[in-house]
Amino acid sequence: MTASLLEVDQQRVHFTLPGDGLIWPGKKTLKAVDGISFTLKPGETLGVVGESGCGKSTLARGILGLVPVTSGSIKLNGVELTELSRRDMREQRRTMQVVFQDPLASLNPRMTVGEIIAEPLKVYNPEMSSKDLKQQVVSMMDRVGLLPNLINRYPHEFSGGQCQRIGIARALILKPKLLICDEPVSALDVSIQAQIINLLMELQQEFGLAMVFIAHDLSVVKHISHRVMVMYLGKVVEMATREELYKNPKHPYTRALIDSIPLPDPELERNKKINTLDGDLPSPLAPPSGCAFRTRCPKAHDRCKEAAPDLEVFENNHSVACWDPN
Repeated sequence: MTASLLEVDQQRVHFTLPGDGLIWPGKKTLKAVDGISFTLKPGETLGVVGESGCGKSTLARGILGLVPVTSGSIKLNGVELTELSRRDMREQRRTMQVVFQDPLASLNPRMTVGEIIAEPLKVYNPEMSSKDLKQQVVSMMDRVGLLPNLINRYPHEFSGGQCQRIGIARALILKPKLLICDEPVSALDVSIQAQIINLLMELQQEFGLAMVFIAHDLSVVKHISHRVMVMYLGKVVEMATREELYKNPKHPYTRALIDSIPLPDPELERNKKINTLDGDLPSPLAPPSGCAFRTRCPKAHDRCKEAAPDLEVFENNHSVACWDPN
C-alpha cells in the first residue's frame, strides 16, 4: 500500500478582522478554512470544488505556507510543515509548487521566458553552470509545448494558454512531488482548457506528481481527478472517488453543483431537471447556526438549525456531512 505524500489533519485558517464601529463594533473572526482533513498519495489528484468564497484557495495557500495556519497539522513526506522555520520551509518548497489562476499576472513582465523558468534553478542550484541551466530550461519548454526559440521573449508576447504553459514549466523545473493548481484553466478558452488539462495529466504520469486541483467547474474536475472534495464555507461537505461522487452524490449541495453541468446534447439540456439553489452564499463573517448550508437547502429541518453534522464515512469511503444524506 502506497504511503501518503501529503497528510492534512484538521487544518484551520482563521482571520481576525477589525470591527467597523457600526454593524460590527468589535473584532470578527473569518473562518476561511475550518477543520479540513485529507490525505494524498503520489500520482493521485484530489479535485477541490465549491463556489467562490468557500475557502479553496486559502486551503491551498495554507498548505504552501503562504498564509499562516491557525491550527492543525500539515505533513509532507512525514515532515510537519507548520513547525518549520522560514529557512527550513524554504527548503521544503523544492518539493511543492503551485500553478496560479491568472497565467499572465503570475509571470514577471520584466523577465524573459528563459529567465522565468530558470529562476527556481538559480535559487536552489546556484552552482549550476549557464550551459546546464539553459539546457534544462530548453528541455522543459519543449516538454510543455513551447518552442525553444521563444526563450528570449517576454510574457506579453504570448497567449493565455502559452503563459500557463510557461507557469507550468517554471513549477516543474525543480521536479517537485506535489503540485497545487489553483483554478489553472478558468481564465482560458474551452479548447485551450482541454489542452492544459491533458498536459497536466501527462506530466503527472511522467513525474509521479501528486496534485491538488482547485476549480469551480465540475466537468473539468471530473476529467482530471481521482477523488473529489466539495467545500462550503470553509468546511468539507462531501468527499469521494470521482466515479462514486458523480454517480451517487449524497449532499444536496453536491447534487446542485452536478446538475449545473451543461449537457452536450441540446435536447437533453433543454429537458433536464435542474435543482437550483435558493438565495446567495451566506457571509463567512456571519454563517448560519448549525449546518451552514441549511439556508439554501431544500431538505433543511429543525435539527439542521441546532448543530452542524460531522463528516461521516459511508460505504466506498464516501464521506458526507449531512443530517439527511441520500
